[in-house]
Amino acid sequence: MTDVRVRFAPSPTGFLHLGGLRTALYDYLFARHTGGSFILRIEDTDRSRFVPGAIENLIESLRNLGLDFDEGPSAGGACGPYVQSERLDLYHREARRLLESGHAYPCFCSSETLAKMREEQQAKGEFVKYDRRCLNLSPEEVQARLERKEPHVIRLKMPDGRKFAFTDLIRGDVEMDTAQSDDQVLLKSDGFPTYHLAAVVDDHYMRISHVIRGEEWLSSTPKHLWLYECLGWPAPLWVHLPLILNPDRSKLSKRVGDVSVESYLQKGYLKEALLNFVALLGWHGADDREIYSLEELCREFSLERVNKAGAVFDLAKLDWMNGIYMRKLPLEEIASRALPYFHAAGIPLPEQDVLLKIVAAARERCTLLPEIASYSRMFLAPRPLTPEEEELLGTPQAQSVVHWFADNLPTSEPLPKEELDALVKTGMAELGLKGKDYYTPLRLALIHEPHGPELPVIFGILGLERAHALLRDKFRR
Repeated sequence: MTDVRVRFAPSPTGFLHLGGLRTALYDYLFARHTGGSFILRIEDTDRSRFVPGAIENLIESLRNLGLDFDEGPSAGGACGPYVQSERLDLYHREARRLLESGHAYPCFCSSETLAKMREEQQAKGEFVKYDRRCLNLSPEEVQARLERKEPHVIRLKMPDGRKFAFTDLIRGDVEMDTAQSDDQVLLKSDGFPTYHLAAVVDDHYMRISHVIRGEEWLSSTPKHLWLYECLGWPAPLWVHLPLILNPDRSKLSKRVGDVSVESYLQKGYLKEALLNFVALLGWHGADDREIYSLEELCREFSLERVNKAGAVFDLAKLDWMNGIYMRKLPLEEIASRALPYFHAAGIPLPEQDVLLKIVAAARERCTLLPEIASYSRMFLAPRPLTPEEEELLGTPQAQSVVHWFADNLPTSEPLPKEELDALVKTGMAELGLKGKDYYTPLRLALIHEPHGPELPVIFGILGLERAHALLRDKFRR
């Protein structure tokens, strides 16, 4: 195999989204698996959609996820600059070559003219494409209009009746003709290139070996192959990833799919789970496992195991996977990542040993990091009891449970879980109570909730001294 060089080339139009993350991840995994290079290139030639700060956010998002790039903005490299707006001279030079060879031509049509052209073609049921009226201008008229500095674009002259055959590493042999290929704009009137020219030029000069991109770009491949041919360059290998679909197999809706990666992380999804989940949106390992670390994905990944069929985005599966990682990662790590949610909810932080006990109990039943903070509230900032709960706690039966535990709960730490389990069983036997008659008064007294963790867990988190104080506080004289 030739030296692998792959690129992730997002547009700085906002935050990194799930589709972009999958492309970046597959680029990264393929590069790491093959010992190749992973390159970040910023395609910022559509100035109308440029969002200030988006480049910095994209770089930070990739690094926070652990997808370190070998070349790119801030990383440097021999093929820079890696921001397209800094490479305009290169695109203009190659556009001039295409003009001189007759493979491109100036187009002076206004946006109003083009809109009218499209309307007429649609009314006739024709395929909507540029009708090449400016291709028929005489050289003298073209020169005169250029000298008058009339606004214009540069279009690629696509060949008529040509079939383009290529091999896609996922889809196999593909053949497409030019019957429905437009004379694509290469250089816009503002002097910036379109994606088609800039991507081809940059992929050549950055020595990209494999172009990994979404299925939606498959129809543009003949234009890109023709550009490579016109410029006398060898084309890279093509990899078109399957669509990401909703559970009903429609194309992934913006409501789900266009939520940014940053938003998922802020909601409390773990980066390890998100990467694992996104990796399986179109790829599967040799043994059909579902849980992979990033290092394991690097070892296992291959393009041969990427599916042709669309991949279903199943939020329930992401939730399940996040729960797995909540319990799989080191306890201290989960506690550290949960801290911002404690601060956001205004929940006071306990000492580290108590925090770890809370997190250890919480992560067994929580899916997202904010749920750990919510779970902790009953121990660290319990809500007031309702009048109905106060009345229940004041009944003789409830008071008998509270008093029994206040009298029989040991005061010296530590108290092993086995002894707490035995104590709970003894109390149940001596009082002749069970179920909610037994447990509800204790939970209301200790955590102000009628339902919650097992009593040994509650005593273990509160500590015996605080548990005694809470029980005494609920005495009714």
